[in-house]
Amino acid sequence: MPAAAPSLPSSGASMPAAAPITHRHIEVFRAVMTAGSVTGAAQLLFTSQPTVSRELARLESLLGYTLFDRAPGRLRPTHRALALFDEVQRAYQGLDQVVARAQALGRAEDEGLRVLTLPALAHALLPAASADWLGAHPQAQLTLTPQESPLLEEWMAAQRFDIGLSEVTGAVPGTHSETLAELDEVCVLPASHPLLARQVLAPLDFEGERFVSLSAEDPYRRQFDAIFGNAGVHRRLQVETHSAIAVCSLVEQGLGIALVNPLTARACAGPGLHIRPFSVSVPFRIQALRPLHRPAHALTDDFIAAVKRALAPAIADQIGKKKRR
Repeated sequence: MPAAAPSLPSSGASMPAAAPITHRHIEVFRAVMTAGSVTGAAQLLFTSQPTVSRELARLESLLGYTLFDRAPGRLRPTHRALALFDEVQRAYQGLDQVVARAQALGRAEDEGLRVLTLPALAHALLPAASADWLGAHPQAQLTLTPQESPLLEEWMAAQRFDIGLSEVTGAVPGTHSETLAELDEVCVLPASHPLLARQVLAPLDFEGERFVSLSAEDPYRRQFDAIFGNAGVHRRLQVETHSAIAVCSLVEQGLGIALVNPLTARACAGPGLHIRPFSVSVPFRIQALRPLHRPAHALTDDFIAAVKRALAPAIADQIGKKKRR
């Protein structure tokens, strides 16, 4: 009987897969391109010249084209080799960044600290605290993001930041709060104002005075209005603004007197802006919020300690003035 013809693979049968190009092939190619010779590549890779030559030839076989024109004692890369080398270099640069990031994650100072804060504190408190903290951790990375309430508290509840600095006294879901300071709101007056003759201002002193107000929705504005309303004091409400920094700037221009938080007042005080205590205590509280469900940054405690140190002069100043009354 005639011999049976060899059977062909069915259409569903898989063909043998081509041998893959490995990282080792690319490593050898990069070494040859970097050193300019097989001998130099072997030295870079701590291997033998025959091994480098074999791996390079294998890479060319897998690619289906030559990467080098060979002449006695030298290799000259083709235009394809140059194009491939550009791509390989970009890949290795990306790998270097990954390695650097992986190493940085093991060092607390290279891990970025994200702080969410009220704008007033970003202006009046955090510059000094940040300088203190970065002085102790010069390689540390710091991001300060100003935000008003209630978005500040919502973002902290969402675990988006390592630390939040707020004025809220109630609980914020998903956070632990710590009171850093409780100060009193203060009066600010422009230079040469007659009321500067008084060491402490009472509500009745504001009768008929031009008053720079915070915006109507501000909770401190509502407290101030209630105090003056209960005392039967009528102020001239001509200018209002949303920020304590703007209030101080307007007062400095002689557009009225005002009540603001003591940190902003201290930061803005100078020849054109003066501070006096207010006889009625309007608490200004500073709360540190820490997320409960976000991995704790290794330097969080150090940063909060720096904030406390930055608060110390304002706390001491108010204590001293209360004792002198």
